[in-house]
Amino acid sequence: MIDTHIHIDGEEFKEDLNEVIERAKTAGVKKIFLPSIGLSSIESMKKVYETYPDYVYPMIGLHPEEVKTDFKAILSQMKDALQKEHRYIAIGEVGLDFYWSREFEKEQLLAFEEQVVWSIEAGLPLMIHCRKAQNEMVKILRKYADRLCGGVFHCFTGNEIEAAELLAFDNFVLGIGGVLTFKKSHLPETLKTVPLERIVLETDAPYMAPVPQRGKRNESAFLEHIVDRLVDVYQVSPAEIKSQTTKNVARIFHL
Repeated sequence: MIDTHIHIDGEEFKEDLNEVIERAKTAGVKKIFLPSIGLSSIESMKKVYETYPDYVYPMIGLHPEEVKTDFKAILSQMKDALQKEHRYIAIGEVGLDFYWSREFEKEQLLAFEEQVVWSIEAGLPLMIHCRKAQNEMVKILRKYADRLCGGVFHCFTGNEIEAAELLAFDNFVLGIGGVLTFKKSHLPETLKTVPLERIVLETDAPYMAPVPQRGKRNESAFLEHIVDRLVDVYQVSPAEIKSQTTKNVARIFHL
């Protein structure tokens, strides 16, 4: 298995990071992907991926909830880091988030579009965060549809229509995590319309722990619970879920 989205450089893992990594390895997680939040992430991520080379793979991007009036200056510094450091495997975590507020809507739209362009220029996939903003996100992506390098629609929880709209973009997949296991989730029904070739596994740890770990700090070892639910959805073996989602990751991230 590959955990395509975990914030393992966060304070939540400061005290027992090595144990978390060891549990992930024991559970069969072969790689973990580390999204950026903003400028502060650059150093915190570096400490982790240099400690665990060939296991932790970093991305770079400005999270939409971190986009404020100073976003242009921050993006300038981050683009500089992208050009100097060639270990980044994706542009992310980027996107749009209007769930709590639209105060910085204009800034978010501009920041997201600029980072989509980075993805095209660098030939790197996108790791996209989107809440209450799919129409706006799709409008921007369509402007560049013939040049996009693919990527992941992270933490997908939508319906069949929303899934179809997103998967109309070639070489993009849906990131499936703990929400799949929640009792009131409609995601299992949605995924019956989505080919197994178009999903990847993720935790979004330390958040969104799956049942039966819900309420605890999430971690990569809990991917097993997501696989178990996917077995019910796709009616194939756990080995097939793990094998195909890993192939999907290799296709998107060129690893």
